[in-house]
Amino acid sequence: MPTTQARIASIYRYPVKGLSPERLAATALDVRQTVAADRLYAIENGPSGFDPAAPAYFPKQRFLMLMRNERLAALDTRFDEASHRLVVRHDGEAVHGDLRTTDGRRAIEDFFAAFCADELRGPPKILHAPGHSFSDVARKVVSIINLASVAAVGALVGAPVDPLRFRANVYVDGWPAWSELERVGEVLAIGPQARLKVVKRIERCAATNVEPGTGVRDLSIPHSLLRALGHTDCGIYAEVIAPGPIAPGDRVAVEAGD
Repeated sequence: MPTTQARIASIYRYPVKGLSPERLAATALDVRQTVAADRLYAIENGPSGFDPAAPAYFPKQRFLMLMRNERLAALDTRFDEASHRLVVRHDGEAVHGDLRTTDGRRAIEDFFAAFCADELRGPPKILHAPGHSFSDVARKVVSIINLASVAAVGALVGAPVDPLRFRANVYVDGWPAWSELERVGEVLAIGPQARLKVVKRIERCAATNVEPGTGVRDLSIPHSLLRALGHTDCGIYAEVIAPGPIAPGDRVAVEAGD
């Protein structure tokens, strides 16, 4: 299976779970960690039981997220990692706050209390714990999407598909469509030093049906995958086993396997 020409097309992180992506010019991967500041915060949708003093994995249904709250995709959000200041824009209006302070969190929470009023199970609350990532899986991983598979999804649904529907960290160009699904157990060499072991295929949910930027639920991607391929998988999770910098243009090669 040819892989020698595969390269990183783009890198993203999602500082607040369910909100806008941040495109990165480069990043450094650390062993058994996510992309830095990925899913660093989440917005609790009703009491979740999350304890910042003993952070643990919780399913995404405990938080505001696109699978159920598609209106989030209509928001334009920006996060500054140095100051932890989040800016949320909608319909020409903006709210901002430092997520490390009580007043800053309250400003953001008040916005979501109004914006998602009919979808809330309780007061929205900004959640954070040092070193914790509100990922969709319990282990700390990097999510990878094959752009050829995204094009193949477009052929299945009969419409162009924005790769950002899949909310991945790393988008790869140069792999044959669906070949990433056969890489579980393999080690990927990315850039000069980083090595990642593929640990799991990604099962897609209804969040992929939501158009980025509009919040319109206009496609049926998981159903189309299941009907055509017998599964709902698109993309892979990989665990960093050797650290190193990565950037768009870096080569992605299969180095080893179990």
